Amino acid sequence: MNFTTQIPIPKTPNPIDYNSKIVSLGSCFAENMGDKFQYFKFQSSTNPFGIVFNPVSIERIIDRVVNDTLFTDEDIFFHNERWHCFEVHSDLSCASQDELLTSLNQILLETKKQLQETTHIIITYGTSWVYRNIESNEIVANCHKVPQKQFTKELLSVITIQESMENTIRLIRSINSNCNFIFTVSPVRHLKDGFVENQVSKAHLIAAIHDKLSTEHLKLKTEYFPSYEIMMDELRDYRFYAEDMLHPSPMAIDYIWERFRETTISEATYATMDAVESIQKSLQHRPFNPNSESHKKFEANLQTKITTLVAQYSFMKF
Repeated sequence: MNFTTQIPIPKTPNPIDYNSKIVSLGSCFAENMGDKFQYFKFQSSTNPFGIVFNPVSIERIIDRVVNDTLFTDEDIFFHNERWHCFEVHSDLSCASQDELLTSLNQILLETKKQLQETTHIIITYGTSWVYRNIESNEIVANCHKVPQKQFTKELLSVITIQESMENTIRLIRSINSNCNFIFTVSPVRHLKDGFVENQVSKAHLIAAIHDKLSTEHLKLKTEYFPSYEIMMDELRDYRFYAEDMLHPSPMAIDYIWERFRETTISEATYATMDAVESIQKSLQHRPFNPNSESHKKFEANLQTKITTLVAQYSFMKF
């Protein structure tokens, strides 16, 4: 008996392997997948400017990176004893104005280099709902707990999302014509917007992506991975949610990762992934007696495994 309806996902023609360089951008689910890449020691970078939920804000930060538009005093502001930038996540906020600007511009330069070298870009859109700063009339990536009265809330149209998505692809391809794009919609529910409103938001994202990826000039090296659909249809049960009933549980994240692995990562890479996982589990081992002969042999064997892998993949760090 089958107790779930499994979504058929075609294998990618451009699989990821250990020679790939991966950049993941977008919502907190991008962080979940980014953690998996880090765990298995792929060459990957996740959200250099922090979590960004909406397509317009992702486009804006990519535009800044590609065109070398450095952050200036006009791009930051002081609130609740810290300096912030509406274009990035609050994790990057600082107590010092100069420190924030230096940090943001350093990340900008590093991100451009990553985008120039990347082979795969994974973009996870989280929501179509956005907040527009009334004073600047700009959509923000993060409100930084600034009073709500300083923003208006709006729903991005399908057309606006499509334009933003196409601009993002065009910008990145202007500095890297060979990279592969994988788009996905975050399965995280944004219920603060409302139950119906969350579904409308996800529907706009899905409709925009599917319509845009069907156009001839974007078909090449652009794909869709159904993270949201897997959560809704294959994992149709609250036991697959975290305690907040909004985010996927660790089990759900593991399951979606497995579906991603079997469709998007090269089978020739599996043996290396297994070797990395074996090392990772061994590194978490806590011995009863660190001075015992058996543990010393265990450590020597572990070091041999690490040395063998690092000799083959010098970028791996354990």
